[in-house]
Amino acid sequence: MSCVLGFDVGSRLTGVAVGNRITASARALATLAMRDGEPDWSQLDALHQAWLPDTLVVGLPLALDGGEQPASRRARRFAGQLQQRYGVPVLLLDERHSSQEAARRFAAGRAAGLRRRRDAASIDAEAAAVILEHLLGETPVTIADAGER
Repeated sequence: MSCVLGFDVGSRLTGVAVGNRITASARALATLAMRDGEPDWSQLDALHQAWLPDTLVVGLPLALDGGEQPASRRARRFAGQLQQRYGVPVLLLDERHSSQEAARRFAAGRAAGLRRRRDAASIDAEAAAVILEHLLGETPVTIADAGER
């Protein structure tokens, strides 16, 4: 299997991307609303069933100095829930600067006339794609099994 799903977990929205290990590529897939810290599990179940990933990757938002922050705990909790629900390996990947890169890509797309303001909700899914691109195409800075800590 070569399919990987990636997540950029936020307090209100979680971006989802799909990646392919063979082509070392990733693309934004969907943005899920979060309610009381929980995603729409039926929507997530449908994405999991459609793509049948062999690995799930959750962006771990670390402070610039590499330390943990409240958002880190949210990502770790989500990663644990994914691992328990789907029974596939879940990796945590340092996501520092992924949101900025996604915003830069969105701005470039707007400047080129390829994106519209209403497409801004897809920035979270684009951030998830950036996270996967780091995993698939580069040596990740920090990668850990979700079962740690």
